[in-house]
Amino acid sequence: MSDPSPALPPSDGAPPAEPALRRREQRAWYMYDWANSVFNTSVITVFLGPYLTALAEAQAGPDGRISVLGWPMDPSALYPYATSLSVLLQLILLPAVGALADYTGRKRELMGALAYLGAFATMGLYFVQGTGYLLGAGLFVLANLAFGASIVVYNSFLPDIAAADERDRVSSRGWAMGYLGGALLLTLHLVLYLSHESFGLEESHAVRISMASAGVWWALFTLIPLARLRNRRNGTVVNGDGPAAAAPGGGLRRSTGAQAVLASFGQLWQTVKSLTGYPRTLLFLVGYILFNDGVQTVIAFSATFADQALNLGQEVQIGAILMVQFVAFGGALLLGSIARRLGTKRTILGSLVIWSAVVAVAPLLQAGSAVQFFVLAFFIAIVLGGTQALSRSLFSHFIPRGKEAEYFGLYEISDKGSAFLGSLILGVALDATDGDYRLAILSLVVFFIAGFAVLVSINVPRAIREAGNPVPERV
Repeated sequence: MSDPSPALPPSDGAPPAEPALRRREQRAWYMYDWANSVFNTSVITVFLGPYLTALAEAQAGPDGRISVLGWPMDPSALYPYATSLSVLLQLILLPAVGALADYTGRKRELMGALAYLGAFATMGLYFVQGTGYLLGAGLFVLANLAFGASIVVYNSFLPDIAAADERDRVSSRGWAMGYLGGALLLTLHLVLYLSHESFGLEESHAVRISMASAGVWWALFTLIPLARLRNRRNGTVVNGDGPAAAAPGGGLRRSTGAQAVLASFGQLWQTVKSLTGYPRTLLFLVGYILFNDGVQTVIAFSATFADQALNLGQEVQIGAILMVQFVAFGGALLLGSIARRLGTKRTILGSLVIWSAVVAVAPLLQAGSAVQFFVLAFFIAIVLGGTQALSRSLFSHFIPRGKEAEYFGLYEISDKGSAFLGSLILGVALDATDGDYRLAILSLVVFFIAGFAVLVSINVPRAIREAGNPVPERV
């Protein structure tokens, strides 16, 4: 990928030159993926939705509805509404969290506070039973908001701890560790859930233990990155306690919490305006919204597709979820290795071809064929982690130095915001086809094709130079 524009010198703030020190921080960084992924895998994907819905249904009135702050609703709508509320709050708050992290320079402390807020809210799900469906919904909204916000800060460490030509490998390993950690704990949870009677537990008690233990896992393993990751300002490691902000000399100056929050919103506004000066960074965000929309919708509705279109039972669905977690571990590492040989952009484009093929083939699966469903899930698992990990590492090259958390805040809301679009399009397609999931699922192909087209159009080396960053040997 040649580009006629002159190369800019590497910006200030390069990762530490000492390989041993850099690897030490990278290994610690991986562990936050290992720590937090169990919330997404065990709590969101498997247990909380059915459990919260069952609690709400048990408290429904004679009209079959529950009351949420005086608003009557069907019990089955509680969890989707709670999810939508948490996503809406993320859309509002995540960019501000990124701005706060960059303004104060206290990424490690902010990530820790958000991680433990989410972990303790998750532990609190153990106490949700009986009439406590509103407590459960509230704790989930808090945990999911903290989860997303902590990921913004976590992602922003990537340019600090990895040189330009290391980021694909580091990002892929982090994503792989997340899948492995989620798979290991989910395996234990499924053993507890499926054999709860042999442990002397009711099914609901086994579910509550599983969700709470995910919070404990999240809290315990977060200690590792908090102990080893270091705050930086313009590439210089900074120490000290308390809120601080950038001083004229590039260090940190003290400020009150209120001053930092207010200043971070001002800085966020400047960041949003500055995006017009980086048109290719903005174009990548548009492409990411499109193809990630397809990815997230396939993930969210795969179990429903298996149930409604293929008539496969919950045992098959759970087995496929578990298989995907383990295979995605290897898939993320595989695509990271391919990217080092072929380039990040080409590898992402190749993964989008596979995603398009998966969606195109899905309607052809035979009803009741678990084998065919597992084969399709296997191909999803191969590209699932790699697509997301490589998108993260590629975007990190498009960020002006010192704006990492702010830009990753925008990146994360591109991820969260896309969850609305895919669900909406799929819903419209289902409505138009009288609930035919086989035909409706084809509507998702447009997201992968459109995202592919946008990514093809981006001159990646030029985008990296425009951000003032060195261009890796292969991108």
